[in-house]
Amino acid sequence: MTTTLDPFAEPFGTIFSDHMTVATYENGSYSYSGQTQPLQPFSMHPGSHVLHYASTCFEGLKAHRQADGSVAIFRLDDHVARMQESIAKFHVETPDATLLKQLILDAATANAGDTPPNPGSLYIRPAFIGTLENIGAAASPTTSGLLYVVNSPVGDYFKGGIRPLSLLIETQQPRTTPQFGAVKSGANYAMALGPTLKAKADHGVDQVLFAAGDDVTETGAANFFLIDDTTVITRELDDSFLHGITRQSAVTLAKELGYDVQERKLPVDELISWQGEAFLSGTAAVLAPVGSIVLEGQKITFGDGQNGPNTLRLREALTNIQVGKAADTHSWMTKIR
Repeated sequence: MTTTLDPFAEPFGTIFSDHMTVATYENGSYSYSGQTQPLQPFSMHPGSHVLHYASTCFEGLKAHRQADGSVAIFRLDDHVARMQESIAKFHVETPDATLLKQLILDAATANAGDTPPNPGSLYIRPAFIGTLENIGAAASPTTSGLLYVVNSPVGDYFKGGIRPLSLLIETQQPRTTPQFGAVKSGANYAMALGPTLKAKADHGVDQVLFAAGDDVTETGAANFFLIDDTTVITRELDDSFLHGITRQSAVTLAKELGYDVQERKLPVDELISWQGEAFLSGTAAVLAPVGSIVLEGQKITFGDGQNGPNTLRLREALTNIQVGKAADTHSWMTKIR
């Protein structure tokens, strides 16, 4: 790393590793030298497509230090597939899975030494940006771009580590536009920014849980679950919200642990009357307990408001696989060092 900053003390995603990988996109094809390069700024024309028409998307995945000291990436192929789907939404030629996977592997391997001990990890951020120099291309896709990967040694996403979070229920505004709900696009996160900042300022909560149309979906950065001793409930997948890889992992592991997993619509009334626990899932958040929600100024507490035992049980089952303490029966881990 170019810095000796502590990833457990600094905000998530603010420390960067020294190496990156970059592929160029021109008229339907990608070109990659096969070599990493020093982390450095890009030079971009002021008329670049991404700056005016938001031709950008990204992915987020992690490499974890294993029990034997090696480093492995969690669910690499699934993240590659989701990144391909995101890029396709911009009517840009989709990069070959082999190319995208190599970009990720080369960057992560070069920076593997920066992987902090657990519960830290090496966050991996592939991104695509459109570089076409044309401010008249509002109704046209970019024909040039950059596909690149940077790494960030990180600790916990939420300040304070594993603690019960508080969420404000937003019943009017959706998190994003339906046709882009499943895409990790910067515009999606911009839509959630205003409500999240207001909720934090007015109510002191950690995140906003979007439930427009009496349909509980997700927060601005994570999927949402209910759980008790027997049952797990989470919103069924559609194009209105992100198809989380960690969400998918939690569903799989919950079934294996014997829970009745229900993927279905969740109305607000059912949420506020729930007697069990709640948690968020995401690459950055892992599985994060939710202790309370705020709805129309009223605070509603789940259980005793602390980290729930079922949430922690499921989180441990997931993290044990990620760090090599449990058998990787699903072949989710890709060793890089």
